[in-house]
Amino acid sequence: MSTMTENQQSTLYELLDGETGVRALVDRFYDLMDLEPAFAGIRAMHPTTLDGSRDKLFWFLSGWTGGPNLFVERFGHPRLRARHLPYAIATDERDQWLRCMEMAMQDVGIVPSLQEHLQKSFAETADWMRNTHG
Repeated sequence: MSTMTENQQSTLYELLDGETGVRALVDRFYDLMDLEPAFAGIRAMHPTTLDGSRDKLFWFLSGWTGGPNLFVERFGHPRLRARHLPYAIATDERDQWLRCMEMAMQDVGIVPSLQEHLQKSFAETADWMRNTHG
């Protein structure tokens, strides 16, 4: 995958190799969530089958990274915090999500400079999603 400095005019979506790269990242993220005991806390928040979750995160990340706004086209404004309020998200859940995404980015071969950029953005959003103490 491309580096952040390679072409400052590129969107994150393009730097991630578009649909193929974003889908690979999302699939690896949910594969890890399903396989790794360290992510059992966040896995328990999801339905038995992860197909719908995979699609929703793919659709969201597609638009969030500057690609097609697939989530908004289907559901309107993401309202991330509001959509996650039914789930108790504390520091542990935030950290599990971030670690799972970090591992997924490494596993799919996203270059370190792009990983670092994405991880900072993910961390800001994940921290904002916390809705309970702990």
